[in-house]
Amino acid sequence: MRRVLAWVGIVVAVALAFGVGSAWPVIVRPPLVLGQDAVTDAASAGVTPVLETAGGGRVIDVPPPTGTSRKDILVVLYPGGLVRPQAYEWLARALAVRGYETVIPEFSFDLAVTDPGRATALIAHYGQGRRVVLAGHSLGGAMAAQYLADEQRAGRRPAAGLVLMAAYPPDGADLSGSGLAALSLRAANDGVADAADVAGGLARLPAGTPLVDVQGAVHSFFGRYGPQAGDGVPGVSRAQAEQQVIDAVAGFLGGLS
Repeated sequence: MRRVLAWVGIVVAVALAFGVGSAWPVIVRPPLVLGQDAVTDAASAGVTPVLETAGGGRVIDVPPPTGTSRKDILVVLYPGGLVRPQAYEWLARALAVRGYETVIPEFSFDLAVTDPGRATALIAHYGQGRRVVLAGHSLGGAMAAQYLADEQRAGRRPAAGLVLMAAYPPDGADLSGSGLAALSLRAANDGVADAADVAGGLARLPAGTPLVDVQGAVHSFFGRYGPQAGDGVPGVSRAQAEQQVIDAVAGFLGGLS
């Protein structure tokens, strides 16, 4: 009997250790540090992001640099699942030199699903009467679409546009009749977001929403957070993929300006 109890104790201890080890990377998130691996070119090096508390938590605010003509659009960018918000600082910097301010919220456990309605408080704090474009990568994109669909059902329209990066609206989040301007970006070599699912998501977006393939890119090229399990093999450099993303997003925003 003692031997059986001893084996039971060992099994329980191993199971607990495995559970804690598996959950640890989710519970304990890496530090939020700005400016590391975020500069794209000399112009973006002149941008000064600010980490502040607003709208229910920490936010990276990336305004245009001094002397840059500011556009009348605010971008709210939801990070991908388990991805730190600073991974998208590179894109926010590139948009800032073009006159667009971007705010990137930090979510609990880096999961936008914990608070998909966070944009409401961010728009109230940063919007200042400007038009708003929600953007999101992967899970962050799905939650941005879900938020807008929920707001639509409530008779509200907090944003003028939506940019999805390797993402698509969840089932039930139908934005086809919303009147939003929308853009969907798909990494051509993505091994995480199914290409057919991304394309199928267009049915839940406004008619005419363009689907732009980022040639040679993989899922993790939308954010600077390193390789991702299950992702594809890139056919271009990260810099080449990022330039395609910048061109597509900036072009979309320019069409709204």
